[in-house]
Amino acid sequence: MTSTSATTRRRGLLTRLYHGETKADFIGRWKLWFGLSGAVILIGLAALFTRGLNLGIDFTGGNVWEMPARNASVDEASRAVEALGISDTKVQSVGQNLRVQTPPFTGTAAEQERRSAEVVTALSRVTGVSRAEVEANQDTVGPTWGQEISSKALRALAIFLVAIAAYITLRFELRMAIATLAALLHDLLVVLGVYALLQLPVTPPTVIAILTILGFSIYDGIVVFDRVDENTRMLSSGARMTYTDMTNLSLNQVLMRSLNTQVTALLPIVAVLVIGSLVLGATTLQEFGLALFVGQLSGAYSSIFIASPVLALLKEREPRYRALRRRLEERGERAGRRQPNRAELEAELATSGETDDAAGDGADEAVVGARAGARAARRAAGSRSATATAPASSTKPRPSSANRPGTYSANHPPRPRKKGKKR
Repeated sequence: MTSTSATTRRRGLLTRLYHGETKADFIGRWKLWFGLSGAVILIGLAALFTRGLNLGIDFTGGNVWEMPARNASVDEASRAVEALGISDTKVQSVGQNLRVQTPPFTGTAAEQERRSAEVVTALSRVTGVSRAEVEANQDTVGPTWGQEISSKALRALAIFLVAIAAYITLRFELRMAIATLAALLHDLLVVLGVYALLQLPVTPPTVIAILTILGFSIYDGIVVFDRVDENTRMLSSGARMTYTDMTNLSLNQVLMRSLNTQVTALLPIVAVLVIGSLVLGATTLQEFGLALFVGQLSGAYSSIFIASPVLALLKEREPRYRALRRRLEERGERAGRRQPNRAELEAELATSGETDDAAGDGADEAVVGARAGARAARRAAGSRSATATAPASSTKPRPSSANRPGTYSANHPPRPRKKGKKR
């Protein structure tokens, strides 16, 4: 026993992670995790309301030009376009290029074409790029198209959330669906806050990336909830741990799997950002990969530090788990003092007699248990009586075969023994 304990203590962190033997208290520090997430979300919301999102042309409509920057700066290009009397111009540096976006031009088709030609001339003069090259990288989107794209994106997000909530409710339970939606809302607000704070362009690839990272976040959360659901079935009424302790145990058991999943997903995203965007200069990959990277990190965090604590807080309000915690506190076995392992959890199932679900059957099982106890008590009393009378019965002489019933029939009684004659 001592050598086994010493071997366990000598194991490193990676070995304990691999075997699910870590004892980190994730749920007990839920105020810290919620506080960190709240601070990040508040900063993002402040940037969202003060600066707004840098919506791409597909959402707002308008005109966009992208050309090599050469020696021109963002301020020089912005001043050149604003000198034409065009307001609300957005100029960004994207790799080695400049991206200039203007609102939709009004007026007749001829007036719109004239305004577009003026912008091309101004940008060609500032950057030194030929007019033909500037015009070749021009894109124009009407405001109706942008509004349609925005409405479809919001509709897709709503359908996605409803479908996920329905699936998790049917597969597990409603409280797990609520915890999952809380984690998804956390991830969505974090990503939007980062984009608002850094003024990154929000384009259709960004929306696709956000939906993708929400799917990754749900996958990791379901991995955790599946183990929680499995361990919940072994949490009996006489257990020595609360629902919070059991959730902590489940998180430690699947922690290595969650880390492997997130690292495996982040490696190709980093490759897209570094090679595709920075090395090859593909700006579309940057818009897609950055949203994936931020959302993947937020999803890995929320599945452990947001969804699981929310679930534990909701479940601890149920009468059965509230009563379990109260019994442990009354007996002085305060939950969280020592992290139990899987073997102890299974041992509690074997020794507790019945689970909370079976206990709900009520009086029938109580009657069966009482009858079984009465039979056991009668057997024990009978064995004690036989043991107490055994010495007295051993002093009596052994009866002869004539005195034993069943040796002779009633028609042939035993013959009397003659006196004074020795046999």
